[in-house]
Amino acid sequence: MTKLSTAFLKQLWLTIAASLAFLIIGLVRGYSSSALPSIESHDPGLMQSSEQKSWIGSITPLGSFLGSLLSGPLMHHAGRRRTLQLTAPLWGAGWLILGFAPNFPIVLLGRIMSGLGIGLVLAPTQVYVSECCDPEIRGRLGSLPTLSMSLGILISYIAGSWLYWRYLAFLSATFCAALFVVLIRLPESPVWLETQGLDNEYAMKWLHLSKHAVAAVNGETQEPVKSISGNSLKPVEEPPKSLFTREVFFSPSVTKPLIIGFALLFLQQFSGIDTIIYFTVEIFQNAGSTLNPMTATIIVGAVQLFSNGISTMLVDRAGRRPLLLLSSITMCVSMVSMGAAFYFEFEKASWLGYLPIMSLVVFMLGFSLGFGGLPFLLLGELFPKHYRSQLSAMASAVNLSSMFVVLKSYHPLEHIITSAGTFWMYAAFSGLAFFFVVFFVPETKGKSLAEIEQHFRGKKHQESIDLQNVQTKF
Repeated sequence: MTKLSTAFLKQLWLTIAASLAFLIIGLVRGYSSSALPSIESHDPGLMQSSEQKSWIGSITPLGSFLGSLLSGPLMHHAGRRRTLQLTAPLWGAGWLILGFAPNFPIVLLGRIMSGLGIGLVLAPTQVYVSECCDPEIRGRLGSLPTLSMSLGILISYIAGSWLYWRYLAFLSATFCAALFVVLIRLPESPVWLETQGLDNEYAMKWLHLSKHAVAAVNGETQEPVKSISGNSLKPVEEPPKSLFTREVFFSPSVTKPLIIGFALLFLQQFSGIDTIIYFTVEIFQNAGSTLNPMTATIIVGAVQLFSNGISTMLVDRAGRRPLLLLSSITMCVSMVSMGAAFYFEFEKASWLGYLPIMSLVVFMLGFSLGFGGLPFLLLGELFPKHYRSQLSAMASAVNLSSMFVVLKSYHPLEHIITSAGTFWMYAAFSGLAFFFVVFFVPETKGKSLAEIEQHFRGKKHQESIDLQNVQTKF
């Protein structure tokens, strides 16, 4: 029991520390919804057109896209933990620039830097957590970053309801300082240390990782070894080939998880989630909801946090696929309902005026149960270890570029196909997500990273790792 407690607590502490990065992502994502009304009220000269208003909300994904391109080489060469730590002061500087911004271009600069931080930490955080946790609890701990993101969004909504927009930026900067400090004493990922030919014994002992967690697959023609610890013998490995060689990039162990990862993160964004998060107050105002828009926004944020907590508890029991399927169908139904609220203008009819808030509450419940966090969890699970840094960064780039398209297209789509048509379009993408999960997404619950990699290799005679005789702690 003592060993179990020590292993769990240490892996939990590392996960909580790394999850501060996702909490700051939540602060960035929730900022515009709270700050835009404050700017309009206190500093109307800073934002003189709806186009400028749109750019404040949508420019962060551009910075995020650039950050995601940089994160792959950075976490490959510098390590997962050091990438997060190097990003923290840069992120804090972005918040301070935003807080002191004297004009609109400097506001945009602060938002771009905030977005850059998102791109730099999105993949490294999830990979770091996945590589430092035992398979039996990787689902629960790997879902904590997304739970932290929901908490960050809610903090931004609540604080933004009474804080001046500049003070909200200063408050957010303090979390960047906390991220830098808590990472100082934590070990680097033992998987990254092994791929760099460095000693990973200290990291493994600190984390109390089981042999199941660190079992490895060492190549197409080699038998997998049971451990990457310094205490066991390892076959001599040739240096891995470049990802961008034809032999590697088009191998099943790369193309299959890459397509799944790209599709899940693309469909996550085209469910309309960031339209709702970034423009929550505006959506409720336009829908004519009978509930105060800021109050409704806080309710939506609280529901997202609550349902992410439920997902965290269920993911290692129910598995990834069932939660993704339930999530997608719930999002589809709620977006159809939201479109109906706009189309029929139910605010003119008594209780139906609450349909927008009910629709978005159900949407957040569904989204947070599955598509909110599981695509990020799978980001750290699906990709082969030697190319995990580059592939997860590429998948993050797809996610963040999709976010920019969704945010920048929201207002034009409102004019072209109306608000109802826009939400029905999001419903169609959620329906597509359901069928994609049914036919293409494998279950990874309880499997080691080596077993997942072995699955995608698709060998005729499975060279499986004998995990029945490998000791686990959970």
